[in-house]
Amino acid sequence: MKMKLSLSKVVGSCRLGTLTNLGKKGIQCMDIPGCLLYTKMGSAPHLTHDTLKTVKDVPVVAQLPLPALVELQEVMEEYKEGIGKFVGMPDSVVYCSLHDPAIFSPPGYNNKKAVSIWGSGGRMEMTPSKFMTIQQALQPDWFQCLADGDTIAGEVSKKRAKKSVDRSLSFLDECLQLQEQFPELQESVMIGVIEGGNVLEERLRSAKETAKRPVGGFLLDGFQGTAMAKDTKLELLSSVVAELPEDKPRLIHGIGRPDEVLELIERGVDVFESCFPYQVTERGCALSFSYSYHPDPDRDVLQENGKPTMEESKDEKTKTETLSGVQEMTAFEICLKEKRYQDDFGPLVSGGCSCYCCQNHSRAYVHHLLMTNELLAGVLLMMHNFQHYFAFFCSVRDALKEDSLDKLKAIIFRQTD
Repeated sequence: MKMKLSLSKVVGSCRLGTLTNLGKKGIQCMDIPGCLLYTKMGSAPHLTHDTLKTVKDVPVVAQLPLPALVELQEVMEEYKEGIGKFVGMPDSVVYCSLHDPAIFSPPGYNNKKAVSIWGSGGRMEMTPSKFMTIQQALQPDWFQCLADGDTIAGEVSKKRAKKSVDRSLSFLDECLQLQEQFPELQESVMIGVIEGGNVLEERLRSAKETAKRPVGGFLLDGFQGTAMAKDTKLELLSSVVAELPEDKPRLIHGIGRPDEVLELIERGVDVFESCFPYQVTERGCALSFSYSYHPDPDRDVLQENGKPTMEESKDEKTKTETLSGVQEMTAFEICLKEKRYQDDFGPLVSGGCSCYCCQNHSRAYVHHLLMTNELLAGVLLMMHNFQHYFAFFCSVRDALKEDSLDKLKAIIFRQTD
């Protein structure tokens, strides 16, 4: 059964709906706007499958970046039952992305025959035939097609942007041809990639040409990082999305801050990553932003919701005018490594967070774990950050249902001031 997108509501460019017929058996579904479960080789970072079960609203689609899976190719060819079952996630819908969003990919290594990916063993060159042979062994439910996305470093010339589109379309045609020859990939959905750097003409050409091919969805690539000005990104995205068919999902990589997510949802993006809560965890921080748009005086006061006072937070947050790869601390988190939390016996986020960490442990305890380099710090923070982030997406969908997205956006953006 082919994946199907049913839209229940469209407000401007915002889309509310459900992706159905997902997975090998076609029994899974995913609400959009939504996000993927970020994993390292099929395991949520810091968490076992059992601890992940305590997190609420875990996305049904798990993202497994290709670089970590390449070395499993021979094992998977013998195993023959697909990467989902192999990593202990038989019920998840597996999406294989070309790169790991948490790992920097050095620019300048792609050519017209191959794309470079970067794993623990260094650089690997992927030709379409090698790429598709690996996908054949992995048997993912979705996979990002091979594409030349090397257009995010600094100013990109029109010539380079055109080259990225030409190469990506050539890779797409070759991969589609190879997919027809592999019985193991007949049920897999190939996600076409929109390239073109910051050149509108090339972006539109990429969108129109990719939309002509039999792909199951679209990945808007090259918008991560800080090289492109925020206004340019938003204008490009609006123009590109307008060229894409309504009945297929639009994905984006490398953008996860709540304020940025809302701006992209307003421009028609459906599916995001959940690498952001992982990056927050790696900084020793806890997500602590409010996403409740129902008027409730107790919840509306940010200090009550686990945020530091405005004076304190000025030192903590880094404001940025660009849609970024989020390497620095943001206004949506608190840093539990700070000394002020060593005697703070409240939960990470006061005001009703139901995650395991907030229900059972204090900021002081997590501060202590971080200061003594205990592995449990990452476990507790990851459980909290994932649940907080997934609940934010639930709130976005509810706000769209209730025509309250403007209220939610106002609350989120107030926290960036």
